[in-house]
Amino acid sequence: MRGLTDGRTPGGTRRTTQAASTAVAVFVALGVSLAGCGTGGTGARDEGPAHADAVGGAGSASPAPAAKASPSKAPDRVDAVRLVKADPKVSPEVKRELKPCVADEYPIDVSYGKVTDGSADDVVVNVLTCGDAVGVGSYVYREEDGAYQNVFKAEEPPVYAEIDRGDLVVTKQVYDKGDPVSSPSGENVITYRWASDRFTEEYRTHNDYSKAAGNAPTPAPEPDS
Repeated sequence: MRGLTDGRTPGGTRRTTQAASTAVAVFVALGVSLAGCGTGGTGARDEGPAHADAVGGAGSASPAPAAKASPSKAPDRVDAVRLVKADPKVSPEVKRELKPCVADEYPIDVSYGKVTDGSADDVVVNVLTCGDAVGVGSYVYREEDGAYQNVFKAEEPPVYAEIDRGDLVVTKQVYDKGDPVSSPSGENVITYRWASDRFTEEYRTHNDYSKAAGNAPTPAPEPDS
């Protein structure tokens, strides 16, 4: 009956002993785990918050400054008006059209990009009319020995040239008899590619415009009742 005088039983004593042993084992395991984290193991140290605490405990080092994006290099601008007027390959008719529309604003579009194999950007120039912005001449200038040389021209109006993914795309609108300037019947789109120091035609497409669409005014929508 001795086991009952202090309120304990043999089974209870074993459970108490086992619980104490278990607690010791947990603390030992915890100590091993923390030691593993401190030695650079792939445990909680690899996670974000634990890693931040570990870095903070080692000393508050200033974060590295963010790298600044390099600004894009702007192409060298050219005086396109002077370039066209001084070009002997440009027709006198186009040069006469190239005059200011308002103050010193000339009807000219200029694009920069690579359409030849030169080291510098090529210059694509479109000369337009002041009144209705019809293209009367399209030219490509390539830098050679520090000067720009005319390597392409199209002077059959209406015409417009553009750079498209390294190719030169020229659009020529087509008019049937009686078509107003604002309403051509269609267009030819010609793609040129630079090869052997000149542009060669790669392919062309023709588009016919609808005669029905856009002729009648669109009625205003009725107000909701």
